[in-house]
Amino acid sequence: MSYGVLVAHKHPGGGFNPPEPTTKGGPDYGRFIDAVRKLQDHARAVDAPDEVITQAADMLDKVSELLSPFDADEWASPSGRRMDLPMRGNILTVPLSAHKTEDGRVAGWARFARFHLGRNGAVHGGSLGMLFDTVLGLTGVLLTGSRRQRTAYLKIDYRHIVPIEKELQIDAGIDRDEGRKIFVSGRLRDGDTLLAEAEALFVRLKPGQP
Repeated sequence: MSYGVLVAHKHPGGGFNPPEPTTKGGPDYGRFIDAVRKLQDHARAVDAPDEVITQAADMLDKVSELLSPFDADEWASPSGRRMDLPMRGNILTVPLSAHKTEDGRVAGWARFARFHLGRNGAVHGGSLGMLFDTVLGLTGVLLTGSRRQRTAYLKIDYRHIVPIEKELQIDAGIDRDEGRKIFVSGRLRDGDTLLAEAEALFVRLKPGQP
């Protein structure tokens, strides 16, 4: 690994490998991730005077200068490998919490932030795709034990406007498990209101497959 240079290394085990746990980033890495998320929300929401935006841009340039010498490839960065943090410290993922239920399904909650706003108080449809890909993929892992898989297709039915900044309920399960194919479906609710539902096919990767 060479700091300051992003090199597209290929992992010998293939493109989708169980993340290797790390403590890199130290005790403030979670606070760092939260601060970036808050900044994303501010970037969507702020209506500040020109001089404030200029000051903020200058400060962000300095932060980028501070961090850029330490850019690393995906196998070295702690992002996605901090098992002690929500979603392993992955800034890309919609904040959520999920667990296996006694009846053999996966349930939990998700919360879209101002950053995920589409228009008129509704979550952007693409953000829902991100959520369902994460939830249904996680369901495949938790309920089948599969650790190396990729999305073959993802179909979403948008049933109702999905609100931002509200804790919503997620529920998912395995429909069929056929060899390398894992068929999964799930729902997103706001109490009794069905907001969206999705179905997906995940394909288990062969050893070394990217």
